[in-house]
Amino acid sequence: MAGSARRRIWGWWFYDWASQPYSTLLLTFIFAPYIKDLVGDGTAAQAAWGYGVGTAGIVIALLAPILGAVADKSGHRMPWIILFSTFYVAGASGLWLANPESFNLWLVLFFFGLGMVGLEFTTIFTNAMLPDLGPRDEMGRISGTGWAFGYIGGLIALVSMLTLFAEGATGTTLIGIEPLLGLDPALREGTRFVGPFTALWYALFMVPFFLWVRLPRHPARATVRQSLAEALPDFRATLARLPRTPSLAAYLASSMFYRDALNGIYVFGGIYAAGVLGWSVIQVGVFGILAVIAGAFFSWVGGQADHRFGPKPVIVFNVIVLTLVGIAVIFVSREAVFGIPVAPDSNLPDIAFYILGAAIGSAGGALQTASRTMMVRQANPARMTESFGLFALSGKATAFLAPISIGIVTDVTGSQQMGITPLVVLFALGLFLLLFVRADGERADRWTAS
Repeated sequence: MAGSARRRIWGWWFYDWASQPYSTLLLTFIFAPYIKDLVGDGTAAQAAWGYGVGTAGIVIALLAPILGAVADKSGHRMPWIILFSTFYVAGASGLWLANPESFNLWLVLFFFGLGMVGLEFTTIFTNAMLPDLGPRDEMGRISGTGWAFGYIGGLIALVSMLTLFAEGATGTTLIGIEPLLGLDPALREGTRFVGPFTALWYALFMVPFFLWVRLPRHPARATVRQSLAEALPDFRATLARLPRTPSLAAYLASSMFYRDALNGIYVFGGIYAAGVLGWSVIQVGVFGILAVIAGAFFSWVGGQADHRFGPKPVIVFNVIVLTLVGIAVIFVSREAVFGIPVAPDSNLPDIAFYILGAAIGSAGGALQTASRTMMVRQANPARMTESFGLFALSGKATAFLAPISIGIVTDVTGSQQMGITPLVVLFALGLFLLLFVRADGERADRWTAS
């Protein structure tokens, strides 16, 4: 492989490295449990978190495919990545405002949603670059290694936060020191620093991406203004063509459900453990370290399996695993593990949840990387960014469904455990729809016909 091609791939991998801490530090393992501490009640925190994340998902679902169509028409991708990177950085930075003495939940959720929109929209454009990085039979390896590289970045960021900044109940970090930079533990400044830390991490490690990713520019057929005017009619036409591409339609529907369920696990895993098991931010962080290590390794393993067997068997296997894990999580509490009562001081619920967390990280990492390469196989080569916009739509069209349904079920039942049950249903729906997906995508004549 030529040096310039290798640099392009490494630059593309650095996007995963730079962006992954938003999911690891903010969505799951540091900031979400902190919100539970501020709200004071796990059930109320889980419901509010569901409504906030769900609202951001609606925005993403409405705009993602239109932006993809604009990028394909105008031939530009980098300007959009730069624009939405500012959303990511601004949103993450704003989480510093989660001050326990003047806490405004809805303002904090606004900033969190802004950063989440930035994350999802930059991902659309970077994922669409995958086919330009190498031949089709190498897509699985490139995607899997990139996802594993991102997990390693998330792991280093998580360990850094836990050891140097995030304070526990004693006011010290995981290694027993006060937060660095003079951050005040009494005001939870060490934990709140997770927002600016995530923003700085992204800004620093996107530098290799912008320096090294020099892909062929797709021919521009229209200005950005013209593309915006034509995007909505084109999107309607794309949806009208879906019945003529049944494998693509089935895959988008399947991924709509199973990725929504997976995101639900990531969004609520930390806040669930904090509320049901009474874990501190640091305990949730240790849980996160195990999950991220497992995710990094099995993302790489999933990429190798994808290269050998193709992405569909990898997706099916991991959706089955996650369905079983989702059922198992419901039956782990401080009072009982899988229906077996335990003593109040028993470590068995913690051990069980650590094991389930590792399983989530393993299956989730492999599932996401295989899903990315599966989309390349299903997509129209001439409309790759639009296709990944549809992929984002399929992941977000019901993105509000998992968090909001969890919020509603949690509210109605008054139980965090019962609130997780919608995820099992979503995984099962995704698995059923995979039956109608062709492993190698549509026949070439379907693209010419559409």
